[in-house]
Amino acid sequence: MKSSKFCALFAIVLTLGAAGIAHAQSYPNKPVRFLVGFAPGGGVDVTARIVASKLNELWGQPVVIDNRAGAGGTIATDIAAKAPADGYSLLFCGIWSHGVAPSLYRHLPYDHYKDFAPVSMVGTTPNVLVVNPSVPTKSISEFIAYTKANAGKVIIASPGVGSSPHMAMELFRLTTGIDIVHVPYKGGAPALTDLLGGHIPAMFDNMSTQLSVIKSGRTRALAVTSPKRSVHLPDVPTMRESGVPIDVTVWYGICAPAAVPKPILGKLNTDLNRILNAPDTQRRLVEVGVDAAPSTREQFAVFIKSETQTWARVVREAKVPQQ
Repeated sequence: MKSSKFCALFAIVLTLGAAGIAHAQSYPNKPVRFLVGFAPGGGVDVTARIVASKLNELWGQPVVIDNRAGAGGTIATDIAAKAPADGYSLLFCGIWSHGVAPSLYRHLPYDHYKDFAPVSMVGTTPNVLVVNPSVPTKSISEFIAYTKANAGKVIIASPGVGSSPHMAMELFRLTTGIDIVHVPYKGGAPALTDLLGGHIPAMFDNMSTQLSVIKSGRTRALAVTSPKRSVHLPDVPTMRESGVPIDVTVWYGICAPAAVPKPILGKLNTDLNRILNAPDTQRRLVEVGVDAAPSTREQFAVFIKSETQTWARVVREAKVPQQ
């Protein structure tokens, strides 16, 4: 009796496994949605669109960008957490959703561990502090002196509360002791528009948003937040070189709802690694200041845990106000 029950159960498992593999082999057979937590035109959005276009070429299916800006990327993250677990709604996740938010927000409507399955890392880029060329500062030391001479009056913008540029700004403020006004936007692109228009004097931003305008001279880069100088801006010093000991590296990845079948997650990882290792994809990412960083699912999961612990410590020790 027990033997027959075991055989029946084993047959069910085999059937389900075969169905999952067959499903993965036909995936995707309709458009795939990328949920992006920031406005069009910013660094997160631009990077997501590069990845989406290359997957579109590989799959022969549209990969549609769905921008749901606000709350430091957590609105899009919550939508993705509650999406059908069929692989057709994916989150362009990153340091904001799976590193900072779990410690910065008191009541997140999702659990970044339980509600998501890591698929793969995508890439990394530094943050950069930039000013409008009309601002009379050409170095971090000059900018600090300028803000202290205008205490409580200088605006520093960011792409949004909980974004990595916001956290870099908080660390910069607390490390230097400056008194500034933080203005969060709903993405890097709207903030950049106001910076270029002279409506705000400075902002922390992803380098991928700023690279072209820095090179054109429309904004002036004072320092990058990465541990080493960026190959994309070799003449721009790091914060540490400038006397401010902070390191913040932006990272991007793909996350899926937790219950997406493992065969589909495996296919997603394989396909992402395939396009991210392709020279043309890497060239397009480099053009916007992003270094490709494909990974296994397991490596990405370990990385997310490490980032969560790192930013929990930063939020606590730097006394960043919780949202």
